[in-house]
Amino acid sequence: MNGRLALLESVEAGIAESEVLRLALLHAVAELGGLAGAVHLRGPMSALRLVASMGVPPCVARSWEIIDQEGTEAPALAVRRGRQAWAPTHSFDGDTQFVQWPDTGLAAVPLLGADRPRGALTVVTQGAQPTSEQWEFMCAVAAWAQERTRVASPPAGRLREEPRGSISGALRAVQVGTWDWNMRTGELLWDEAAMIVYGATPDSFVPRVESWMKIVHPDDLPSVLAAVEKAIRDETVFEAEYRVRRPDGRYGWTQTRARLVLDEDGEPYRMIGRAWESNESPAARNALSRVLRHMRDGFLALDHDWKIVFTNLEAERTLGYQDEELFGRVLWELPPIQHVRGLEAGCRKAAAEGTPAEFDVEGAAGRFFHLRMVPVPDGITIYATDVTRQRNEEAARVAAQQAAAERARRTTELTAALAKATTSQDVIDAVAQRVLPAFAGDSLLVQIVEDGRLHTIGARGVPKGLLGSVDGRALVERDPMSEAVATGNPVFVNSIQEYRARYPQVADLAQATGMNAAVYLPLTASGHTFGVCVITFDSPDATLSSDESTLLTAISALVAHALERARLYEAEHTRSHELQRSLLPKDLPQLAECTTAARYLPTGQGMEVGGDWYDVIPLSAGRVAFVIGDVMGHGLSEAATMGRLRTAVRTLADLELPPDEIMSHLNDAIGELGEDSYATCLYALYDSTDGRCSIVSAGHPPPALVRPDGSVHFLDTVSDPPLGAADPPFRTTELTIPEESLLVLYTDGLVESSVRPIDRGLAELARLLGTTSKRDLDSLSDHLVAGLLPSDQATADDSALLIARVHALAADRIASWSLPSEPQAAGQARGYVRRQLADWGLEELTVTTELLASELVGNVVRYAKGPMRLRLLRGKELICEVSDGSLTMPRIRHASETDEGGRGLQLVAALSQRWGTRYTVAGKWIWTAQPLASSAAADVVEFDADSVPLL
Repeated sequence: MNGRLALLESVEAGIAESEVLRLALLHAVAELGGLAGAVHLRGPMSALRLVASMGVPPCVARSWEIIDQEGTEAPALAVRRGRQAWAPTHSFDGDTQFVQWPDTGLAAVPLLGADRPRGALTVVTQGAQPTSEQWEFMCAVAAWAQERTRVASPPAGRLREEPRGSISGALRAVQVGTWDWNMRTGELLWDEAAMIVYGATPDSFVPRVESWMKIVHPDDLPSVLAAVEKAIRDETVFEAEYRVRRPDGRYGWTQTRARLVLDEDGEPYRMIGRAWESNESPAARNALSRVLRHMRDGFLALDHDWKIVFTNLEAERTLGYQDEELFGRVLWELPPIQHVRGLEAGCRKAAAEGTPAEFDVEGAAGRFFHLRMVPVPDGITIYATDVTRQRNEEAARVAAQQAAAERARRTTELTAALAKATTSQDVIDAVAQRVLPAFAGDSLLVQIVEDGRLHTIGARGVPKGLLGSVDGRALVERDPMSEAVATGNPVFVNSIQEYRARYPQVADLAQATGMNAAVYLPLTASGHTFGVCVITFDSPDATLSSDESTLLTAISALVAHALERARLYEAEHTRSHELQRSLLPKDLPQLAECTTAARYLPTGQGMEVGGDWYDVIPLSAGRVAFVIGDVMGHGLSEAATMGRLRTAVRTLADLELPPDEIMSHLNDAIGELGEDSYATCLYALYDSTDGRCSIVSAGHPPPALVRPDGSVHFLDTVSDPPLGAADPPFRTTELTIPEESLLVLYTDGLVESSVRPIDRGLAELARLLGTTSKRDLDSLSDHLVAGLLPSDQATADDSALLIARVHALAADRIASWSLPSEPQAAGQARGYVRRQLADWGLEELTVTTELLASELVGNVVRYAKGPMRLRLLRGKELICEVSDGSLTMPRIRHASETDEGGRGLQLVAALSQRWGTRYTVAGKWIWTAQPLASSAAADVVEFDADSVPLL
């Protein structure tokens, strides 16, 4: 035993560490009479790596390559406990399952390091545990190995041969791999270059640190592991050169250099480095330098202080300095770099995270560079690729795609807008808003052909002075407009010179517009070309691609069909509204009882007409009827219904029926039109002799009353259901209206819409009536319409407005007398008439009026019953009327030559301008009307009326 120790002590100092471990193992196995032995050294994580073996079969050696330091095997126990350990022998397969070796055991002692065990020396013994002397010998051998490895020489250098092809060797040397080892999880990441350096493939590589330990040459592993441990302990750079096993079993030399990454607590948790093959000769290294110097991409190497330590020619050209001017300078302090945004932040971030980073930056003169930053142990390397051309091409491609997408979007919007367009101006607006911007056009002109001439229906951007010269222009030969109409194909003119060559007759006109190019798109629909759409371009560089020309041609077809529909719509719309307006009053009557103004506004959407209407109907004895109504729905049938109702109202009003009876007859009339016919209506009967107003409403909004003092309120009328849904009788509201008040009647379209409820509309109407001058009714009407229905807001319903300022008949123009129901009443009536007409200065009407009064009174005495009353009204005409208590209607009869009576009403009709009967609750009034002309009595034969007997 002592002899073996003496033999070991005689070994010269400075031998390689691998040789020291093999000698120690040899003597330990021999001394203990063991079957085999192994030496494991502590590796990264909790792994013990096999670095030397003796007498161990290859199949067992493979399972002994890596032992978990936390396991129950004797080597793991010795390292973990720091003292000798013995255990029954096991072999370790890849699945960490153990197979017993009969009658053997493992005796292991730790190999101590500076502050902890760095490995274990293990002997496979026969039978029981080693004796105490054997344990002492093994510990002594381990101590010798510890001392000799401390002074061992580094691995012997390898012989270098000049490569036959230095450039290819240099290119191989360019493969610099990057690796990242997580010291806490054991995960080891290699990039593609590292895979090549270490001879691995992505399919076979297991991203664990054990994978790296398995390929390191056993002779090099002790020193490499020691370097790793020292770098972690001292927090310094890890640098080593060692051999790795290739897939074919041969070994090749590699170099690696790495640095530690500390966590928030300052503890090492990652090691990041780079690796490269080091089989090349100095000539190859020089070739590598030449390759880097002449790379097409820029290359810079910076140290930890961001100072430049290496640049290639492309980087020098980009920065504008020579290498001697750049060496040692801080990158950020270079003038060309100071304005490159994001470069310094990107470099610092990549260095702080210890991971490669890539991003684009913009340099001077509009150049763009793609930067790849790779942290290395001694700093950072930057690869700069000029991607200006690629960026410009990509920008052009993106711009073209965006332009195409924008044209497609505008075309889609144009299609939608043309589908909604109802007028020619709608079509023009859609084209101007969505076609001109999409194709960078400057002006638009749309003309249609009528009787061989071009007529402008819309233009945008065309000087006003030129519109007159092109409107009404005849189609002539060698004209682009004529060519487009004749051929039905688009005409493209790209310059003024082309105009002069192809169309000399219109070249001056084209030049006067300021354009340089134009496209003439024929408008063809239903197999007929009826117009041309012209788009002009002022830019001298304006050109259209084939795709744009095709798209414009397709757009012209859409425009043509939309324009054809719009023109048909406009013609139909015009006819419809002419029909509707013909059904409304052309002019309101000029009456002494009132001053009126009215407005009608058709719906702003669609071409269907509405059913809103109004009317002013003069009646007898200073009375006037104001009517307003709204047939529900839109269309020609509703307009026809409105015309029928208006005619019916006038007819019924002329019969002097009470308002409630008139409304009942209207309800019957609309009921005969069908179950789906409904209408609202308001009928107001005003009597200027006493200011009374009788109002009947069938579902209509209440009228507004503006008193002379300016106060506004809506009349609290009783509203029955609409016509067609009502159940007569209708209720009448009676009230007295002050003289010179305004009565405002309207339909719901004036005050109600989808965005404004009716209560808000009524409040706005009241506000406008209270704040607007009411001197001129026409101005007031316009102001109300403008305030309630702004011109820039489309309306979905038509609207009607009727304003009446009521006047009262002065008391000195009214005369009334009670008469007895006796034959003498005729004479009294003639006397009253004669005296009153003399007071009014109407003596020329005395004879006629006396005769009319005598006939009317005589009829009452003979055919009716009292009480009887005579009344004269002096307005624009002279009214003479007699009332009685009978509801019997007087009728004109045709008397024969032998009849003694039956000629009274014939005489009344002959002497008066108009006459009629008006019913009241208590009876009726029979009235006559005579004009106040001085010639009214010229044809009347003077005779004594008192001598005429009663008829």
